[in-house]
Formats: sequence, structure tokens, C-alpha cells
Amino acid sequence: MRKDLAARPVRSILRAIADAAERWRDGDFPPRVRALERVCARTGYSMPVAEYALDRLFGALTAADLEATVAGELGTLDVLDGFAARDNGPRERALPAGRVCVISSRTTIGVALFPALFALLAKCDVVVKDREDALIAAFFATLKDELEEFRSTAIAAQWEGEARERDLADFDVVVAFGDDATIAAIARTLTPRTRLIPFGARASIGYVAREALSTRSEAEDIARGAARDLVLYETEGCLSLHALFVETGGTIAPQAFAELLARAVERANVEFPLAERSPQTVAGIAAARDLAVFRSAEGRGGAHSDTAATFLVDATATHDEAPSFLPRAIGVRTVARPGEVVTYCAQHGLPLEAIAVAGARDDITAMAVAAGASRITRFGELQSPLATGRHGGRPRIGEFVRWVTDER
Repeated sequence: MRKDLAARPVRSILRAIADAAERWRDGDFPPRVRALERVCARTGYSMPVAEYALDRLFGALTAADLEATVAGELGTLDVLDGFAARDNGPRERALPAGRVCVISSRTTIGVALFPALFALLAKCDVVVKDREDALIAAFFATLKDELEEFRSTAIAAQWEGEARERDLADFDVVVAFGDDATIAAIARTLTPRTRLIPFGARASIGYVAREALSTRSEAEDIARGAARDLVLYETEGCLSLHALFVETGGTIAPQAFAELLARAVERANVEFPLAERSPQTVAGIAAARDLAVFRSAEGRGGAHSDTAATFLVDATATHDEAPSFLPRAIGVRTVARPGEVVTYCAQHGLPLEAIAVAGARDDITAMAVAAGASRITRFGELQSPLATGRHGGRPRIGEFVRWVTDER
């Protein structure tokens, strides 16, 4: 007989998820070892990069963080099991929103897991459109070992083509990762009854304030973090560092910082080796490098790369140029004040996901808000969002429940 999660106390669901994640934090756990090989084969990422991704993914799924996130959004876990007082108001209950489908991202490793798990915590039935590496299916198999109910409520499958996409109208909630065209196509298949939670193509940037460049050691620390944000996942994800802005007036000039960043990228290339690259990608980086070298010769800033075009730190980039979105390539732009970043993002229609900041001034925070970022973090942490934080400015669990209020 089919078992659903309705009668299961939410704390036991949470514990099962946290226990499964703890098993996956072990680098020698056989299902993780097998999944790691498939992830590398699908993405072309090197083994250290994929290992890092899985460490971060499952390291964020602790019982304490999951409970804090749910309680922070819903007030208390108790509303998922029955009526409970919330914020001194009337008694309320958070019921599952219904059947949930999650469409996985092509690039970001395991990003579909977070909405799937929070939907399960809301006691929804969940179907995930898995990628070819079957990472979600492998983790769901561990979940099913922890709790029998997951066998019928946590499903991961692969499918291609529009025929199956038309079945999305049967779901109550659809979470979609992809580019704008993909999400628009999915939206056209849905009825007004279905809640669409879209995560489209976005970008992340960095901002270095002049006061953060008062010493060489401080600048080197920032450069190391920025290099990691740049090289991880070949600069493909929405949390990759796609553009960098450095203020004038610091002890370390923007051009000198670009040199420090280039050295840090070279070291990061050793820690996180290159992915497989197509001839077209190599040619694109080489062309961007050659243009930057030409402009540098005209005195327009520095160009830092290597003969194999494995990376590019281009301090000749202008404000009239949009980010290149090439792997391990970044333009370093000089600014006098944070407001220039707002203008840049508006000029190029750059939808921001996150911004890494070195410097704690109020005008920098105001810039991040005005530019549309949903997350402000430190350099080196762009690729490591907290499970307790929001994704794309949206709730983690709040969109997977429907509320009933008892005013008696």
C-alpha cells in the first residue's frame, strides 16, 4: 500500500533527510562515489570541482539548519503537524501545497535537491526531472532507506521532449531551473491552478571598496576568494563571479589588484583543474585574450592570461561591454562610486542573483539592493549559499504549503 507523509511527524522527516545527507558527506560512501563519477562525466568538470560541489551541497543539509529555516519561515515546525499558535495570532496549520515537480538545472550540480527536500518537509509528493548523472535519484534511494514513506513520495526520473512537459499541468507546484526560453515554454503548458516557481538565468558580481585595499595582505585575501568564485563550475552558474568592480583611491590600485587576482586564478586552476573544453570555447577565450592584450598595449589597462588561454583577467574591460560569460574569464572594471554598478547592470539588463562585497559601507549595501541582488556575501562564498538563506530571494519552504487559519 502507498504510504504518504501526512501522518509522519515533521521532525522525523527532517531527521531522515539530515541523516541521509550525513551519509553523503562521507567521501567514501559508495553511492556518492558512483554519483561523483557520473557528475564528472555529465558536466565535464574535474574530480576536485565535483567533490567540492558535493561537499558543499550535503554539508548544508544539517538538522539544525533545516529546522532553523523551516521555523524561521513558518514560525514553528508544529504547524506542519497540526494547528498551532504562531506569532501570538490565531491558530494556523500549514498543509502541503500538493504535488510538486522540480525541473533540474543543466549546469549547477544538485541545485534541484533543495526545493525537493523542502517540499518533502512540507509533506508534498515530489517528482524531480533528474539529469543524466541521476544524482537526485541516488540521494532519494538513501532517503528511502531512512524512511519508508519516501518510496512513494520522493521520485526522480529522466525524460526528454515536450510530450512529458505537457504533463506538468497535473502538478500543483512546478519549480523550474533553466534559461528564460525554457521557463517560458514550461509556463505555457501550465494552467492558472499550478504555481510556477521559476529560477531563470541570472548573474553574480563582485565589488571591492577602496578601504578594503589598504594592505597587500588584505588585497591578496580578497583575490583568493574572488578567484575561487570565478573558476568553480567554469563560471557557468548564476552564483559564479561574472563581473568585478574595484574602487579607485585605495592603497592598492585597481590595476595592481587585477594582477593579484590573475596570480590567484593561476593557483585556483591548480586546486580546481580545468573542465573539458570545446574548440569553440578555447577559441572564444583566446580571442578575448588577444583583444585585451591589444587594448593593453594602447595603455587601456592590464591583460592577464596564459598562452593556452586557460583564464583571462581583463582590466581593459569597459563599462560599455557586458560580461563575456566565458569560463574562467572576467572583466575588472574601475569605478569611483557604487552607483556606477547600478547604472552598469541597468545598461546591460543584467539580472543579479548575488554580489560579493569587500567593504562594509552603507552606500555599497544600498547599491546591491538597487542593482537587484537577492544576496550579499563575502568573496569566496558566492558559490556556497546558506541553506538557512533564501534562494533567489524566494522562501525555501513557504511556497510549498497552503495555510488554514482557525479564528475561533
